[in-house]
Amino acid sequence: MAVGVAIGLAVVRSAAGRRGRQGRLAARRDRVGGIILHARVSLSSVPEDRLPVILVHGLGMSSRYMIPLAEHLAPHLRVYAPDLPGFGLSDKPAAALTVRQLADALAAWMHEVGVKRAAFVGNSLGCEVLVELALVHPQLVDRLVLQGPTPDPEARGIARQVVGFFLIAPFERWSLAWVALTDYARSGVRRYLQTLRSMVDNHIGEKASRVFQPTLVVWGTRDHIVPYAFVTSLAASLPRGALAVIPGAAHGINYSHPEAFKAAVLPFLLPRETSGTHHDRSEHSDGRGTGRRAGPQGPRA
Repeated sequence: MAVGVAIGLAVVRSAAGRRGRQGRLAARRDRVGGIILHARVSLSSVPEDRLPVILVHGLGMSSRYMIPLAEHLAPHLRVYAPDLPGFGLSDKPAAALTVRQLADALAAWMHEVGVKRAAFVGNSLGCEVLVELALVHPQLVDRLVLQGPTPDPEARGIARQVVGFFLIAPFERWSLAWVALTDYARSGVRRYLQTLRSMVDNHIGEKASRVFQPTLVVWGTRDHIVPYAFVTSLAASLPRGALAVIPGAAHGINYSHPEAFKAAVLPFLLPRETSGTHHDRSEHSDGRGTGRRAGPQGPRA
């Protein structure tokens, strides 16, 4: 089958007056397999025909990291943002869980809260967990958004990942530093490093060809952790994949550029009759529902 990679450019609106309405979130705690998992859930009323969306945070982070995006999506969709086991306010198992174990824990949590099928948005490590979930629990996954997927096969080393982290720092919101430091402190250095090892040993690119759910890969032009060549290759290897590019954004788009992120993914997440666009690669091209087919093009600063 011929593979085309679709690329969209979402405009970052920085003026506060341009921000759309945002939803409110509430905390919940559920016992899953003997441990307590904490999550944030939206309170806005949305049409019943819309699938819920579950946001999965990155390495060392928690649902706090997903709050800006959750608030922007909440007026349109029922939003869930769990803290994975070992992170945030969820219980901390003695040993760090592998990517596969985190996917199984997410599936068990969905069963506990009564979500039978959902759309998913993952950042960084969350992308790996979601690809694993789509493969081992496909009945739970309607569609995927993979933002800043890691790791690039040419940059799996821990040192390369750390260098990339420092390169992107100037392009993120400054408050993200406090969220990251406090979340890292909660999870602990040992758990962080063990999870990082599982993450860099997980070959997401090799698994992508077996993910048959519609999948939108999202990348920021200032994401120095994830190279452009890797995300284009990943999107092309997905049977129903597309790529959306957000100019000026780095790795934490869900936190630093939530309005642009929402603009890129909402048409993909909403029901077809609501968004006015189809969700497969042939007709969903730019993350904004234009229906325009686009070919590969280079990143823009």
